This record gives sequence, C-alpha cells and structure tokens, in this order.
Amino acid sequence: MPEFDNKVLDVFLEQQEKLYPERVAETREEARDFLEEAFAVVLDSKKEVWDYFNEEGLDLEDLDEGSIASADEVFEIGDGRYLIVEG
Repeated sequence: MPEFDNKVLDVFLEQQEKLYPERVAETREEARDFLEEAFAVVLDSKKEVWDYFNEEGLDLEDLDEGSIASADEVFEIGDGRYLIVEG
C-alpha cells in the first residue's frame, strides 16, 4: 500500500477539484481513506508516471513525459513525486 504522507494528502486536498466536480475529502484522514479506496499511487518521477500509464495500457502515442504529468489524474507533489488518482 502506498504511503500517503502529509505533503501528498495536502496536495490532494488542495487540488482534488481538478479531477472531481465536488470535493471528496475535507481532512487529511478523509483524503487518506479516499486515496486508499481509489487505489491511488505515489510515484517518484515523471518517468515512473509514464511507465505506470504505459503498463495500464493507455495510448501514449501523442504524448510525452511532460504532458502526461499534467493529466487530470496526476497531482504533482512538488518534491519530484507524483500522485496518480484514477477518476
């Protein structure tokens, strides 16, 4: 199970509305529960994000590592890590 530290939880709480039309969590505890139920993952680089989507079978033909990191499902943590929450 991924480790959702406070930095990851705070980013999700701040940016969750880019993926969901309404807030799904108001507290860190609610965010942690939601992310665990959604099978969210924390990855350490854009390359890992690329590899993750490639392994999931997404069509990456017209994308590059930079643009995939800006997908709605991808939340940049700010320390090189990325949270992926499949909507």
